[in-house]
Amino acid sequence: MHAMQYEITLPADYDMGIIRTRVATKGHLLDAFPGLGLKAYLMRERGEQSVVNQYAPFYLWAAQDGMNAFLLGAGFDGVVRDFGRPEVQHWTGLAFEEGPASACVARTAVRRRHRIPEGAPLPALLAEAVEETRRLSGVAGVVCAALALDPRRWELVHFTLWDHDTPRAVGDRFQVLHVSQPERAALTSNARTG
Repeated sequence: MHAMQYEITLPADYDMGIIRTRVATKGHLLDAFPGLGLKAYLMRERGEQSVVNQYAPFYLWAAQDGMNAFLLGAGFDGVVRDFGRPEVQHWTGLAFEEGPASACVARTAVRRRHRIPEGAPLPALLAEAVEETRRLSGVAGVVCAALALDPRRWELVHFTLWDHDTPRAVGDRFQVLHVSQPERAALTSNARTG
């Protein structure tokens, strides 16, 4: 499993209805994309628990070939054409767990980044983070929870989808506009094996 996100920060006076319309008309195009476990079409709106307007889709890839096909294909080319080429953050997937609300529509996403301190014992720290993901996935309202690692920056990212707008979770909050999930079932076994 591979996690990926790009953040497109938009002007303070940007009409976020444009993003909503974009997702409403184009979001379904990845509903059957090969190799895609899950794509959450996310946005933050200035003044609503955010200081910026931002479009920030988050992906969990079940297969690296799918991720490569997307980044080098027409889908991402449309993003580049409309917004410029964003920096794509990328993490190696460590865990994916379905939550008690797994059959519900995701409404909110929370992303929490955590830098791994220099000298921290990696095996113990990562095992603890995986266990935290499992515990979090059992909380009422959780659709799913994922954990990933960026070994370049030694950063962990916890990503959780919720079925309501007011989760008690620490991190960056995003509104979920749509979720494409053609190979979501493959994420659980994929995260544990590589």
